[in-house]
Amino acid sequence: MNPTFEIFSQGEEIVTGQVVDTNAAWLSEQAVAMGFNVTRHTAVGDKLEDLIQVLLDISNRADCCICTGGLGPTSDDLTAEAVAKAFDLPLVFDGIAFAQIQQFFNSRNRPMPECNRKQAMLPQSSIRLANHIGTAPGFALQNGRCWFAFIPGVPSEMRHLFLEHIQPMWVDRFVLRPSKLITIKTVGIGESDLQERINTIEIPPQVQIGFRAELGEVQTKLLFPGDYPQSQLENLTYSIAATIGDTVFAIEGLGHHSGDLVSVVDQLMTAGGHTLAVVEIVSQGLLAAKLIGVSWLLSAVYEQSVERLTQRLAINNLDDLITTSKAIAKAVQKNTGADMVLIQLTSRDYYINPNNDKAVTVTSTLLVNSECNQTVRTIAGDIKRKQHQAALLSLDLLRRCLQGKEIV
Repeated sequence: MNPTFEIFSQGEEIVTGQVVDTNAAWLSEQAVAMGFNVTRHTAVGDKLEDLIQVLLDISNRADCCICTGGLGPTSDDLTAEAVAKAFDLPLVFDGIAFAQIQQFFNSRNRPMPECNRKQAMLPQSSIRLANHIGTAPGFALQNGRCWFAFIPGVPSEMRHLFLEHIQPMWVDRFVLRPSKLITIKTVGIGESDLQERINTIEIPPQVQIGFRAELGEVQTKLLFPGDYPQSQLENLTYSIAATIGDTVFAIEGLGHHSGDLVSVVDQLMTAGGHTLAVVEIVSQGLLAAKLIGVSWLLSAVYEQSVERLTQRLAINNLDDLITTSKAIAKAVQKNTGADMVLIQLTSRDYYINPNNDKAVTVTSTLLVNSECNQTVRTIAGDIKRKQHQAALLSLDLLRRCLQGKEIV
């Protein structure tokens, strides 16, 4: 059984939403990678009684805890005082810590305010964690069941103290068996549909499964115990991916890093030696923006109206989206010499008033040499959502074609 780990974040700015607690996310990733079982994230404002109670609770239920914030010089920085009262450890002056704080100000030719002396008051018998990039030293101690580390909330200082002090201490203090994280990445399918498909597969109780929706993809995460047999891990992963189907565009954790959908498409286009021209009406330049820096994009055209585009290319048929998009794709291929042309069109109503929330039908066409592949989708929402969804559908059409998947 892996040791349990909690994160305790302190500060009114966190609980009131003024600051996003990125520290907790980063620390969780480090802990999971090393083999801890992360059980809770707790945030408390600058209230001494609340801090004391949470510390007491954690000391009775967790094997390890990192506390961030509350180590500054001001009156609302209460962590050291809360630790002293919770664990009956008087605060004592640490001369080495004080000298390091003085050196911080001396190196910047600034006088040290008297209030910074407070930061050199550490709980008796705690281990000082030197901070070479800030004024707040951290400290570590054992109380009850739990080993605690207290570090600043400033992200750069937090990471410095973790990597410099805490990570090496973990290796010495805990028996850690790193878990194995597999991430199945999908596009064009929601979390509920993923759950329905995966329900048909029996997941062993020791394997944790979770879902995460990000901009442009939904991830299915499988967390395997460190001693889980590799062959069984791969069999289960590929079985789940096959059940999900062609919406899977990448699997991470099996020996290589794939990146997001753009990265996957870039790898496929580069490996195949392909070139691409893009004509986007609905995504209004967002697709080309996503492809900035790739070597295989020969041309990217954005027109504000399909009428102007068809006039420029001398195309007369505007009645049928599918027919029109094929004609535009062939004209662009002739003009650019690209072996692939990706184009998206929608009805004329969209160009007249693109800012309304009315659903529109979008045709994405991919011309590969002389063969056309097409998808037709209905997109709703405001203009930004329509832009994003149109760009995503076009990229997914390209990805499916390159991976030999079914075009739907």
